[in-house]
Amino acid sequence: MQILSRAKREATSYDCILPISGGKDSFYQAHVLTKVYNLRPLAVTFSHNWYSETGFYNLQLCLREFQLDHIQFTPSRDLVNRLARQSLFEIGDSCWHCHAGVGSFPLKIAVAFGIKLLIWGESICESSGRATYKDSVNSYEKDYFTRVSAKKSAMQMAETGCASLKELSLFTLPSSQEIDDSGVWGLHLGDYIFWDEERQTEFIKSHYGWRETEMESAYKGFKSAECIMAGVHDYMCYQKRGFSRATLQAAVDVRNGLMTRDEGFALARRIDAEVPHALEYYKKLSGLSQTEFEYEIKKHRSPQLDSSDINPVLKSRSNTEVLEPFVEQILQRMQGATDSRLTAQDEILLNSESWWA
Repeated sequence: MQILSRAKREATSYDCILPISGGKDSFYQAHVLTKVYNLRPLAVTFSHNWYSETGFYNLQLCLREFQLDHIQFTPSRDLVNRLARQSLFEIGDSCWHCHAGVGSFPLKIAVAFGIKLLIWGESICESSGRATYKDSVNSYEKDYFTRVSAKKSAMQMAETGCASLKELSLFTLPSSQEIDDSGVWGLHLGDYIFWDEERQTEFIKSHYGWRETEMESAYKGFKSAECIMAGVHDYMCYQKRGFSRATLQAAVDVRNGLMTRDEGFALARRIDAEVPHALEYYKKLSGLSQTEFEYEIKKHRSPQLDSSDINPVLKSRSNTEVLEPFVEQILQRMQGATDSRLTAQDEILLNSESWWA
């Protein structure tokens, strides 16, 4: 590919930036860039601070398998919680901080390090009606992620009072002048090579040991496997639009002849309406009650829907993973172990003659 050859020839440090989560797309990107095109990318991660255990494993596996240098930004738990709460009010979604961070942080690193090319994976042309392959793939918009997912800028979020603009500095896009001066631009690999997420997932599973997991609001285990809150994001879509991830997956499978239309509808209806267990964690971190959550999400509902179109059902089966951030699980486990050791040591000291001497 001429673009990659030029980037490698002109690079003074890293050939490109690889925005990476450890998910199926960025893992496959890492394979293509390092093993096929022999590039030296700098891996850059915006962490939503909601990593699942499987997602944490996949990210670390990716860094090891492809020998990647890595920079990661993880916003504080308190900031994430405030933004996730306000995100519901502003865009009817729990994930503004992730939508904004994945767009801004890699760009900021590119400008700071003088690395001109950023390479993402799947384009919205592949799985969305928001763009087509007839659109130019050679032009790059710095506010791409704001336009397609975040919807609100960091400045607009700061104006709500949930966080200061200083706190949101790494969520703020570089200026157009900074982008122009540095020559930074980006592309989606899926605009240039055949993109089949299921085939690519099977490839990275069999060749590298990448892992799927159970995903709420879906019947496939590879999409957003790094995040415990993906099911909440998709369930909010169901509350607003009347469909969720299972409908999107079934539509693809029906088009590909893997199931009938009736089978697809039946599967989607059952899974879309399930209330994800992770919603309890969202209510805990946001401080919202169930009544408050329902009141706010209804404000974003499509006008053609009414209450009769939305029929949530309780999810009966248990989850294979604990739906709390994996780092929180580690902290709780280790702190519990430390407390137990201290208690035992305290007993020894209290019963020791030397303590009382």
